[in-house]
Amino acid sequence: MSGTSAVTYGTVTKTFHWLTALLILTIIPLGAIANRLPYETNEQLALKAQLFSFHKTLGIIVFAVALARIIWAATQTKPASLHPDRKVETMLADLVHWLLYISLVAVPLTGWIHHAATEGFAPVLLPISQDLPFVPNDESIAKLFAGLHWVWSKIMVGSLLLHIAGALKHQFIDKDATMRRMWFGQSNAVSTGAHHGTLAAPVAAVLIYIAATAAGAAAGLYTVKSDIVQADLADVSSEWTVTEGEIALTITQFGSPVAGAFNDWTAAITFDENATDVMGQVETTIAIGSLQLGSVTSDALGTDFFNATTYPTALFTADIVANDAGYVAEGTLTIKDVTAPLSLPFTLVIDGDTAQMEGTVEIDRRTFGIGQSMSDETNLAFGVVVDIALTAIR
Repeated sequence: MSGTSAVTYGTVTKTFHWLTALLILTIIPLGAIANRLPYETNEQLALKAQLFSFHKTLGIIVFAVALARIIWAATQTKPASLHPDRKVETMLADLVHWLLYISLVAVPLTGWIHHAATEGFAPVLLPISQDLPFVPNDESIAKLFAGLHWVWSKIMVGSLLLHIAGALKHQFIDKDATMRRMWFGQSNAVSTGAHHGTLAAPVAAVLIYIAATAAGAAAGLYTVKSDIVQADLADVSSEWTVTEGEIALTITQFGSPVAGAFNDWTAAITFDENATDVMGQVETTIAIGSLQLGSVTSDALGTDFFNATTYPTALFTADIVANDAGYVAEGTLTIKDVTAPLSLPFTLVIDGDTAQMEGTVEIDRRTFGIGQSMSDETNLAFGVVVDIALTAIR
């Protein structure tokens, strides 16, 4: 029997049920283990990322299976309870089923959106895009859906435990056919007619979700928080005033680029396009705590990388000279307690009192002791590409 009847569940329904159960009982421990694994070494980080990739991949599969299961269930007759006289028990069973149905869609979907809003860590192992339409790479969006994923997954786990407990009660205490009619083959269940649910169970399930979501908001689970105290940069006096610009960087993690940027920096610039030797100077101070680098922002600001708590700013000072390709800022870059030479080639277009500058340089992270635990490029490449673009007025 492929369809569900008033007596028992059909083969398709049973297949959906046990496939979902297998996936969920795999994905939950995978996520829990991956979340607790350390990542101080290359090997530990690689294992953590691999388990998270499996967790995310199975989550998307669960989402697809759950949608198909719900669509199928909507076309089928649900067998009635074997104990229709037990009103409270039937109501609780309906509530748990509704919580599970919502969870099977909401939990993997929030996880998928969280993944799409971040970059770089633990890719989905499916031949699909790592991005989602209308979901930008944004830390606040990532944090919101990461929080929802965490809160709603607890509802899923609780509902699953109640569902299992109810099934065991039917099997070993009531000794009825509840378990048998969800297994393959003849259930020998007594027909009591089709199940007729009420709105009480779905409404109660939605209210539980609303209450849990509100509790998460009260606990601050959906907003970006950082223990890093961002440097308060002083205003600078500059011959050329930057009106807009960006200091972006791109790292390569597990062979994939992860883009980010520093959101707070100042630049004091002098420049005379008619000079023949040194044409000007630049002094740029960067607030390290303003870095946004997708899902790895907090790690990048930690002690093994930028150590933003101890070293809240970076400083680039240079003389500006002309070369055959355009211009180059020849100077030094200080990150943490290391000062090293740095040459930044750039192009410059001046139109009256407005200048537009673009430059790119690759920096070896090892020069500044960044990511010392990542001693090879298996997980994190040595080269970090820095792209600078700005517009300034005289």
